[in-house]
Amino acid sequence: LGMKVIQRPSPRLMAVLDRVQLTPNMVRVTVGGDWIKELSGGIEGAHFKLYLPEAGETERAFAVRLSEGPRPTVRTYTIRYIRPGLGEIDVDFVDHGDTGPASAWARRCRPGDVCGFGGPGPVKLKEFFADTYLVAADMSALPVAAATLEAMPRDATGQAFLEITDPMDQQDIDAPDGVALTWLIHPDPHEPPRQGLEIIRSLPRLRGVVQTCIAGESSMIRALREEIIVNRRIPKQNAYISGYWKIGLIEDEHQELKRSQAA
Repeated sequence: LGMKVIQRPSPRLMAVLDRVQLTPNMVRVTVGGDWIKELSGGIEGAHFKLYLPEAGETERAFAVRLSEGPRPTVRTYTIRYIRPGLGEIDVDFVDHGDTGPASAWARRCRPGDVCGFGGPGPVKLKEFFADTYLVAADMSALPVAAATLEAMPRDATGQAFLEITDPMDQQDIDAPDGVALTWLIHPDPHEPPRQGLEIIRSLPRLRGVVQTCIAGESSMIRALREEIIVNRRIPKQNAYISGYWKIGLIEDEHQELKRSQAA
């Protein structure tokens, strides 16, 4: 029997509709396309591949590269909000200045500019069945953490530890009343965030069945994976724990490192 080949849809073109400075260190870009109307609602928190044009590249030239190559610069991002009826998706970017291609694009893009979309991938927590939820994220993973908190049952209980660069980076998140949000200030993104890790290590035994949504810088994630899976013996299938980036590595290098470690 031959292996089943999963056909992934080709990258699709979308247009920038709006761009707002959400907080001092986060930019929200709203993108649109008629094909978005065919996507399912409720997929906030799913990741996708964002294809980026070069500065000054025309829509036509970018569209040709998207379909025929050479492949544009690509980065992984999270669907923060989707409005299928309107054909719109909101994407939140950490504002790193112009040092990275995605941050630079998010800073300069204007309504009418284009980019590309590949995916989407799966939602991280498809079902909610826990007695206790534990959420932890740095700013790179704030969109998936926020989307997960907003999707939780309204009677959910637990804790969320969210590390941000500046006190003004706090966002309004429609979390259940029973999930306590703790904002931790981590002003230097060149240093691994440690506050959330240290607090989680000090927590008493978590009640009942536990589900986690934990994502962020890889060294923090490696330590948290040991704490959650090894020390607290939470079943792997209940624990979403993912490294989204690593200090000193661009995304392509980080993805290669993750593949080599998984091999």
